[in-house]
Amino acid sequence: MVVSDAPRRAGTPKSSARSKSEQRAETTQHILDAAEALFSRHGLHGVTLGQVAKAIGVHTSLVHYYFSDKRALFDAVIERRAPVTASKRIQAMDAYEASVGEAVTLEGALHAFLDTDLDAYRTGGEAWRNFGALAAQVANTPEWGAEIMNRLMDPVVMRLIALLKKAMPEMSDEDIFWGYHFVSGALLTTLARTGRIDVLSGGLCRSEDFASIKRRMATFMAGGFRAICEQERNGTAPA
Repeated sequence: MVVSDAPRRAGTPKSSARSKSEQRAETTQHILDAAEALFSRHGLHGVTLGQVAKAIGVHTSLVHYYFSDKRALFDAVIERRAPVTASKRIQAMDAYEASVGEAVTLEGALHAFLDTDLDAYRTGGEAWRNFGALAAQVANTPEWGAEIMNRLMDPVVMRLIALLKKAMPEMSDEDIFWGYHFVSGALLTTLARTGRIDVLSGGLCRSEDFASIKRRMATFMAGGFRAICEQERNGTAPA
């Protein structure tokens, strides 16, 4: 797609100025979409501003006009969607707790944490799936965007931790945090959409099948938390 950002000529009606503003916003979104897709596949260091410009049919100088350098563009890509998913997940967990009061369960807490996010990747199209794959990369490559992700996502994680403590008051904080660590690993592998499960299962399972993931993930994770708790309680943990 070719986008233009030519300056407005003298004497152009004010209505055109409004259109210009809209055009600038549209151009920004095109740049961010192209960069998001490329970064999700090749990472921060595998993409150039020239490649982003080529993807939308503009000169590299236009990308530079909107974003001073590649890192500024990368950060803007992360900061476009991360606050959206963070806000929705916190709202979902707040709503869940308000609906059940003290009767918080592991499955309920995990569904509230996971499902809104999984629905975004299921129904939000390729753009949201690209962001999920990029977020998985950033989480496993801290120097790419640790400050941004920590700032935006830590409140989401701590909201889940609070619900898990309420659901399993007998579980130690150490075990709850380790449990979250394993939850995070499974979620990030899912968001990466590597296609590995497609190959292993002979096509029976698909990395893109977020509906099937949503049906199973919270239940599987809740079982892990309970198993850890029982193991510690019975003193059966391996040395």
